[in-house]
Amino acid sequence: MVENVRELLKAHEGLKHEVYLDIENSSFVAPEVVEAMLPYFNKRAYGNPTLTHKPGWEAFEAIMESAQKIAGYLGCKSLEEVNFTPGETEANNLALLGAASQIRAKRGKIVVSEIEPLSVVHVAEMLSKQGFSVVKVPVDGEGFVNLEKLKEAVDGETVLASFSMVNHEIGTIQPIKEIAEIVKDKNPNAIVHTDASDAYGKIPFKVQSLNVDMATISSYKILGPRGIGALYVKEGVNIERILEGQIGTQKLWPGVENTPLIVGFARASELVFERFEENVSHMRRLRDKLINGIINRIHDVKLNGPKGEKRAPDNVNISFLRCEGEALTIELSLNGVYVSSGSACTRRLLQPSHVLTAIGRRFEEAHGSILMKVTRLHTEADIDYVLEVLPKAVERLRGITGSTVVE
Repeated sequence: MVENVRELLKAHEGLKHEVYLDIENSSFVAPEVVEAMLPYFNKRAYGNPTLTHKPGWEAFEAIMESAQKIAGYLGCKSLEEVNFTPGETEANNLALLGAASQIRAKRGKIVVSEIEPLSVVHVAEMLSKQGFSVVKVPVDGEGFVNLEKLKEAVDGETVLASFSMVNHEIGTIQPIKEIAEIVKDKNPNAIVHTDASDAYGKIPFKVQSLNVDMATISSYKILGPRGIGALYVKEGVNIERILEGQIGTQKLWPGVENTPLIVGFARASELVFERFEENVSHMRRLRDKLINGIINRIHDVKLNGPKGEKRAPDNVNISFLRCEGEALTIELSLNGVYVSSGSACTRRLLQPSHVLTAIGRRFEEAHGSILMKVTRLHTEADIDYVLEVLPKAVERLRGITGSTVVE
C-alpha cells in the first residue's frame, strides 16, 4: 500500500498548476491564519489556561478573546455559549448524545432528515437502540426537507431534532428557522440542533434569530486549522458532557484546550466576516462559472442539488454518467486537480452517498458524482484550469471522443 502511494506521488512530480477543491474533507490553511497561530506554539500562551502562571494566564486570555470573537459572529448572548471541540464530528456527537443524556428518562422521539451528515445519522441510529424513537424525514429531488412530512413526524413526544442549515454534499440551504418553529410548535421544550458547519462564513445568520438551541461550526471549512470546531449551546439549555476528565475553560469538553487551533479558528473567522459580502460574491461567481462550464462542455451530466440562491455559494456537486467517480478523482489528481467522489465518510466503503440516493439518484449516478468546493482564495485562473482538464479526463474515462465534449 505504501509503495503504491509513493508511485502515485511520484507521478505527480512536475505539475505546473494545482487546484485543491476537496474542502469538504480537509483544507489548506490560509497564510494569515498560520501566521496568527505560530506564536502560540512556543512563544506565548503555551500553558494550561487553568493554571496560575503567566503562560497559563496568556492561554486563558487568548481562548476567551477567541471565543468572544466567534460568539459575536454567531450572534450569541455571551461567549459562554461557545464550546470548543476537536471538530464538527465531535460537536455533533456532543449535541445529540449530550442532549439525550439529559432527557434519557423521558426517552421520546428524535427527528432528523435523511441527508444529515453521518455524525448525526449514526448517533441517531445508536440512540434508537437505547429506547429513543428515531424518524428520518424525507427530502425532495433538490435536497429540501419535506415540511409536510416534518409536520407529520413531530409531535408532543419529540424531544430532539437535528437538521443541517446547509447540506454538506449538495449545498441545499434549508429553511432552518421554519423547521425549528414547526418542532417548537409541537413541543416548546424540544431541543433543536443544526449543523451549521457549511453555513458559517458562507450564508448570513445569527443563532438567536433561528430559534435553535444548539449549532455546530467547523474551522477547516473556512480555511482555518483542522482539529477544532465549536458547539453553540443556548443559555439555559442543559446538556451533559459525553467525556470525562480534567475540566478547563470548556465545561462540556474536558482536557487541556488547544490554544493555537482556537486562535487560528478565530482568525479564520475574522478573515471571512471582515469582507463577508465580497467573499461570498466571489465564491458564488466561481461556483457558477464552474457549474456552467461543466454543463456546457460535457454531455450527460447532472447537477446534484438546487441552483442559484438556494445553493451554498461554494458548492459544486455533479454526476458524470458512464464515468466512475473514484477513477475520475485519480485522473484529475494526476493533472493537479484535487476533488472528492461522494463524501469522505462513505467513499472507502464503496457505498453510494446516502445524500445522493435520498434525492433520487441511481446507484451509478451517485458513484459517478464529484464534489468540489471553492473558497475565497481560489481564482478565475483556477476554474479555467479545471474546465480545461475535466472534459479531457471524462472523455478519456468514458472511452469515447466527439460525443462527450461540446465545442
